[in-house]
Amino acid sequence: MERGNQTETSNFVLLGFTDDPDLHSLLFGLLLAMYLVTVLGNLLIILAVISDSHLHTPMYFLLSNLSLADIGFTSTTIPKALRNIHTHSKGITFAGCISQIYFFILFGCQDNLLLTVMAYDRFVAICHPLHYVAIMNPQICLLMALGSWLVSILGALPETLTILRLSFCTNIEIPHFFCDLTEVLKLACSDTLMKNIVVYTVAIVLGVFPLTGILFSYSQIFSSILRISSDRGKYKAFSTCGSHLLVVSLFYGTGLAVNLSSLATLPSRISLMASVMYTMVTPMLNPFIYSLRNRDIKVALGRVLSKMVPLSERVDACLS
Repeated sequence: MERGNQTETSNFVLLGFTDDPDLHSLLFGLLLAMYLVTVLGNLLIILAVISDSHLHTPMYFLLSNLSLADIGFTSTTIPKALRNIHTHSKGITFAGCISQIYFFILFGCQDNLLLTVMAYDRFVAICHPLHYVAIMNPQICLLMALGSWLVSILGALPETLTILRLSFCTNIEIPHFFCDLTEVLKLACSDTLMKNIVVYTVAIVLGVFPLTGILFSYSQIFSSILRISSDRGKYKAFSTCGSHLLVVSLFYGTGLAVNLSSLATLPSRISLMASVMYTMVTPMLNPFIYSLRNRDIKVALGRVLSKMVPLSERVDACLS
């Protein structure tokens, strides 16, 4: 293949899920359904938190930010995949690929940092309940959320900018449905040693450190729960962090599967399925996990839906 420098006219080829045209309609419908469920589910969580004054607490404020990040996370990859399936096209421009990489890293980092802040919130609530209001006051909570967004926006830049200094062969084929950073680095014609150092350094800072914070928070939480004498008290304390712990397990479990499949050079089909779990299934399940396990969220969602139904009936009446 001919070697050349990246330009705005450079094209990449996303091999996607399958070349079988008979499966395209089924695949398009499945991806569209998953995307709509993800967006609508997370939007309902955000609306519920905004509309219900009982949910104006640090935990739910952070949850609404997590839902917003999940919407951005899935919107970075799935719409392009849907367009490619619908148009029977596999191409993506260099600029489009760079944009996908940047926003994918941004929203992935944001999920990571928000889960860390939420773990800290649960740590304060269970281990220092008498000081919770003072520690997690609205100003501190807002600063934590804004700080996580700012760190994600800036943290995604070094990894993305490494791509701008690479040379690629023409008509590069990426064995994925989106521009994955590790796959793009593998296909570069120029030396990627320094670029890999930058990528893994940022990944450690924005990935391993937050995970360490989450593990430390939960070690303290479990230690405090074990010191509670009554079983009812233990259950009540654990139930306040059960949903978050499940979401953390899903996020890091699927993320670890993606990284291991990439580092172990497993077949591209296995890596693809791991990425589907990480980029689609986990953000889709998050609203269900929080709504099904949380009575306050279920009540608030019921109020939001009850307001939406009369509104739709009035719109239908006006149209008729």
